[in-house]
Amino acid sequence: WMIEMIDALKKASEILEPHSLTMVLEPLNFRDHPGLFLNKIPQAYQICQAVGSPSCKILDDLYHQQIHEGNLIPNIDLAWEEIGYFQVGDNPGRKEPTTGEINYLNVFKHIHDKGFTGIVGMEHGNSMPGKEGEVALIEAYAAVDSFSVD
Repeated sequence: WMIEMIDALKKASEILEPHSLTMVLEPLNFRDHPGLFLNKIPQAYQICQAVGSPSCKILDDLYHQQIHEGNLIPNIDLAWEEIGYFQVGDNPGRKEPTTGEINYLNVFKHIHDKGFTGIVGMEHGNSMPGKEGEVALIEAYAAVDSFSVD
């Protein structure tokens, strides 16, 4: 079935490429999504390499990656050429950066220094309700985007 999946992704890529469109493969963690096939960044990287198209990339959801694998920066480096999109959510709780264990300041600096120009999406809740939560969200992103640019 792996060969059939890669063939299907190649066919989808052939449709997308002439229109400069990209599909993304998102590995999901085993805790929130038990039993799913695609759950690791290196696995998604191998699939994208086998498809061999600029229209087939990885959505690196850092929340899922932290739960399933950790090693965020080494895995980013491993799959760099195939990453098309990053999603942000801290762990535990899938809330804004600075509310959990992920050092988003280091992660953001790393992807900036590598020259990432793609999308970084916010897929998380707020740690507090109402206006207080919105202010905390803005402050969190200001904090993790405060690295020095060399």
